Amino acid sequence: MTFYQELQLNSAGSKQLIKSTEDKKERRKHVLIYNVKVYLVVAFCIAVVTVYSSIFGSANSVAGVTVLLALMVLRQVDFGIRTSHGVCAVFLIFGILAAGPRISNMAGPYWGFLVNVVCILGIMVLGCHNVLMSNQSTFVLGYLLLQGYDVTGHDYYMRLAGLAAGAVVCAVVFYIDHRDRTYKRKFFDLFREFDLRSTRSGWYLRLTLGVSTAMLIASLLHMPRIMWVGIASMSVMLPFAKDMEYRVKRRAPFNILGCLIFLLMYRILPESMYPFIGLIGGIGVGYSAGYAWQTVFNTFGALAVAASIFGLEAALILRIGTNVFASLYSLLFNTVFQKVAAWFVKFSDDRDVLKGTV
Repeated sequence: MTFYQELQLNSAGSKQLIKSTEDKKERRKHVLIYNVKVYLVVAFCIAVVTVYSSIFGSANSVAGVTVLLALMVLRQVDFGIRTSHGVCAVFLIFGILAAGPRISNMAGPYWGFLVNVVCILGIMVLGCHNVLMSNQSTFVLGYLLLQGYDVTGHDYYMRLAGLAAGAVVCAVVFYIDHRDRTYKRKFFDLFREFDLRSTRSGWYLRLTLGVSTAMLIASLLHMPRIMWVGIASMSVMLPFAKDMEYRVKRRAPFNILGCLIFLLMYRILPESMYPFIGLIGGIGVGYSAGYAWQTVFNTFGALAVAASIFGLEAALILRIGTNVFASLYSLLFNTVFQKVAAWFVKFSDDRDVLKGTV
């Protein structure tokens, strides 16, 4: 394995490589490459977000984060259709990211709910054909981040410009990296294959309605930081039951652990170090191979921003409350949805059998 190939491994892959290497010299080399990769990724992320902030305004740093996340995924994953058609999907996804969050915030809770349903379902259909690649955790996350850090006026026009530039970059990189892959499936096959009786389409709808209804309830309860509810719900709403159960059991407890560690750092570190807590969290995520510790370290950046807005205690209570609510609600919603889906499939099958006998 070359140096470049090792840099492409995720944390789990790097740790497995280190663990399986018996030669001490080789193991030290893999450890060094792993450390270099973590800090390179962090430095690259900081650079991209800084450039976006300087060009499109500090209020649009979240657009830089969204483009960066999309770019890192699109380098590795295609959409299971012809590459030229996949480029169209990239632009449509970015179109949703540009318009959907702004419209949903303008529309109020109920109309906003409908906008979220249409936009999130659209993202799922366009970008999540291969459920094993978990593309939803990137594109839907970007949608929720842009919704949570909404802007208006001139800042919104700059956001549109930033997302448009990001769409072009992502489309070019996507085409270059996947142009040699051949598929018979075309763009419209993504929609033709949508069937409520299929597991994949059922998951599209389950995640869409689960996230959207969770955010609607949070909105009606006047919860601040509604995007935290959406992100937590999306994070646990996985296609397979065992995976979802695994995450539900860990989402709230490890968020609480992250809050406690954040509180400890907030008390120990001097105030001048507070802006770097989010950076510490980013480095921690880079070293985390599992969902539990990624959840812990992801808490740092979110709380660093919220603490400056709501105060430390309110931010901690809000973070814990939104994640407990979202994970438990998602589990309940999933149970109800699965029962309704099973009834629908049985009803459809029975109807088809009846038609066949007529």
